[in-house]
Amino acid sequence: MIDIWIEKYRPKKLSEIVGQEDNIRKLQSFVNHKELPHLIFSGPAGTGKTSTALVLAIELFGENWKENFLELNASNERGIDIIRENVKDFARIMPSNPLGFKIIFLDEADQLTPEAQAALRRTMEMYSSTTRFVFSCNYSSQIILPIQSRTVVMRFKPIKPEEMKKRIRIITKAENFEINDDAMEAITDIAEGDMRKALNILQTIKSSGDLTASKIYEISGMANSSQFKSLLSKAIGGLFEDARDMLDGLMIEQGLSGMDIIRGVHSVVRKELIPPKQKLQVIMALGEAEFRIVEGSTDLIQLDAMIAKLAYIGQEFN
Repeated sequence: MIDIWIEKYRPKKLSEIVGQEDNIRKLQSFVNHKELPHLIFSGPAGTGKTSTALVLAIELFGENWKENFLELNASNERGIDIIRENVKDFARIMPSNPLGFKIIFLDEADQLTPEAQAALRRTMEMYSSTTRFVFSCNYSSQIILPIQSRTVVMRFKPIKPEEMKKRIRIITKAENFEINDDAMEAITDIAEGDMRKALNILQTIKSSGDLTASKIYEISGMANSSQFKSLLSKAIGGLFEDARDMLDGLMIEQGLSGMDIIRGVHSVVRKELIPPKQKLQVIMALGEAEFRIVEGSTDLIQLDAMIAKLAYIGQEFN
């Protein structure tokens, strides 16, 4: 049986959580004092929010943590019934631990309807002496203010490349294989701070047997950042036809969508040393192309227009 690495290497202790030192320091203090306020974990996917909630319960409750921890995914059950049934039923049960409280973990809580959140606020008030609520969400602004005011908000940041690389090296060593620096850079480039995505890529290339950077970009359906850099350079340099040919290659041969290309070029623009005013205009052009595609315009036409705009911006600054 093949283990899924995101589960196999899920942290077992707070000290194993990667890239969230400030949050872990605060949570460790709560564990040491055997107390816990209501919490909101806010941040992008793959930054350790769910793993942190799980290991927090393990460190507080020990071997009996499953009896004192309820995990619900709010995106599956968005309505008020999840509060009336699942949450209230668990909250009514007296804690089976010396700390005197249980934890209810609501993953993707920003997907709960406003009505469900309002009902949840009342439940928090009624059972605050025996139940602590931990919410996980991408955007804390989607949580109603009465809940926000009753919680401590902890913001989870995207995992930095160097921290991600350290974790990847630990896993490759445990799995008895090595990847070179180019492959490592490709993984962190594609993952963009998402550790879950990085581990999925790592396991896939290990299974395929091809541990090269080119294979990583291929299985991820992404182009190499050097290709986006070249596309940007050609467009700003006024080489419209060359940029257009490259665009055809990315879309037809590599199967990238218009949104993939815009995001890839945007990632390069943010890292490149471009004159500030020129960078602003380039980002505005990318934003306009993305908006038009999202609104339903044709990818090919909008990308052509984007390249033309970049060529025009290049001429302005020459």
